[in-house]
Amino acid sequence: MMINNIRVRRKKGLIDLGFGIFGIFCTLLVVVWLNQQVLMQLALGWRMVLLVTSQWLFMIVPLLLMRINHERIRFLMKSEVRLVNQIFTGIGLAFLMSFLFTVVPILLGFKEMVGSTSYTKVWQFAFDLIYSLFAVALAEEFVFRGYLFQKLLEVKQSKWFAILISSLLFGLFHSFQGDVLQVIVTTFLGILFCLLREKIKSCSLLSLVIIHGLYDALITLWVAVL
Repeated sequence: MMINNIRVRRKKGLIDLGFGIFGIFCTLLVVVWLNQQVLMQLALGWRMVLLVTSQWLFMIVPLLLMRINHERIRFLMKSEVRLVNQIFTGIGLAFLMSFLFTVVPILLGFKEMVGSTSYTKVWQFAFDLIYSLFAVALAEEFVFRGYLFQKLLEVKQSKWFAILISSLLFGLFHSFQGDVLQVIVTTFLGILFCLLREKIKSCSLLSLVIIHGLYDALITLWVAVL
């Protein structure tokens, strides 16, 4: 009976995983089209609002599947660590990663490889922080280190399997935004994010949202000021 239950759970997890991946990448095509064909035609205020909300579209398919399966978001976000510790862990790790992967390379003369920006005003950097934290990081961490990671564990009860496959999907997800190097870098970051959560007790999915969002926003800031 137990073996049959495991098989049923794996089969169900595989089906959910397939629908989840298909839905997420279909949504990616829609968001790319919206950004290229619609958002650029709008006034700045509307463009800023829709840039944020368009990222939330990536969560629709996983949320629908969770609703169908009577799964709660709290299950993905669960942590025995106090909320304040999760937050400070996220902030601390974000600044550490920013120093190692952004500040140091810039100081060593690799600024062009790190990134570029035309931002000069405070409100632009403020919006970039909001967009990075509450749009990009929130959606991507929920999808890749949350929903897909959990479904991969249901298919095969191996943390390394879930880490590697979810990170590879995370890298492929960014193939529309760059070249092969972008895919490799984001795959590496996906693995790193997973390892931080697995190895650091106070690092939760919420911590990863903070790490991801702050790290992305700080790239723009350091490129502008250094």
